[in-house]
Amino acid sequence: MSHSAGDDNAWCRRYRPARDAAARLVCLPHAGGSAPFFLPVAAALSPGVDVVAIQYPGRQDRRAETPISDMTVLADRIHAVLRRQPELPVTLFGHSLGAVIGFEVTRRLEADGCGPVRLFVSGRRGPSTHRDEKVHLLDDAGILAELRRMNGTASAVLGDDEMMRAVLPALRADYKVAETYSCPADVTVSCPISALTGSDDPKTTPEEAQAWARHTTGPFGLQVFAGGHFFLTDHVDEITGLLARHLQSDRIGSTA
Repeated sequence: MSHSAGDDNAWCRRYRPARDAAARLVCLPHAGGSAPFFLPVAAALSPGVDVVAIQYPGRQDRRAETPISDMTVLADRIHAVLRRQPELPVTLFGHSLGAVIGFEVTRRLEADGCGPVRLFVSGRRGPSTHRDEKVHLLDDAGILAELRRMNGTASAVLGDDEMMRAVLPALRADYKVAETYSCPADVTVSCPISALTGSDDPKTTPEEAQAWARHTTGPFGLQVFAGGHFFLTDHVDEITGLLARHLQSDRIGSTA
């Protein structure tokens, strides 16, 4: 399939210049999320880190594109785009849906022999744990009710019917990706996995987050933060500090 640099730029958003960066951090948003969610990360880590926030099709300036509702297609596309980026040690950070997309992209990068140095998974249960969730089958009102329950979008947007109608197709597709995804218990990656979770996340218990340990043959760590599904927004400084320390030590480790 042919592609252009413009196509890659549609996927990869760089909010801060980092031309001499020694490492790259690829950030993968949650269901209904978009690349600017990771603006604070780019602001905190540049210029030493090339922070790339992934913009999925079907939202914001990609609203005219059909959203992708199949994990295999989505992970394949992101993998292909990342392979075309200038070479740097890569760390992946995914929140919620982005965590399992990150896992699938990591599997593909490792199969190519260019795996990431670390995978951060945030606000998502281990890939082989199962919850019978069918939000993507609900009507529009049902999906919006679920979104309110998660506090996932500013309440101002939730009150704006026109704006919500515009994001619903992408939201439904994202939920379908998340809810139809399944992974056998014996599938592993070799890079270290660092799991982050909120103590009161209705979508993930600490035990379910701990289940990520089964899916790496490398080191595993779990950190629990106070808060719900979007605990990240309450702990921005702490989490960007954590990322900065890991990017630094992983880089030293990989060149040692």
